[in-house]
Amino acid sequence: MPTYVTLFKWTEQGVKDIKGVPERIASSVKAAESFGGKVQGVYITMGEYDLVSVGEWPSDEAAATTALAISSRGNVRTTTMRAFTPEEFAEIAKKLP
Repeated sequence: MPTYVTLFKWTEQGVKDIKGVPERIASSVKAAESFGGKVQGVYITMGEYDLVSVGEWPSDEAAATTALAISSRGNVRTTTMRAFTPEEFAEIAKKLP
């Protein structure tokens, strides 16, 4: 399955209930699974983004649906990127002229 990296920023609402973050992460992982995803890891980070997740989804549409479902709760804003393994990139590079 394709791999995706999602960057999260807490909204004002999300920061107000910072103690609820562990439960919200668990709920978000369940949401990902309900859309066919498999979360490989979630990390709370320092810097520009507050959380990072890495996971697999069967399609761009499934990954986008998951991100929209999570961000629609109002606690975070997301930026999702398709990630390629070195092997996948090698196949892409072979197609270049």
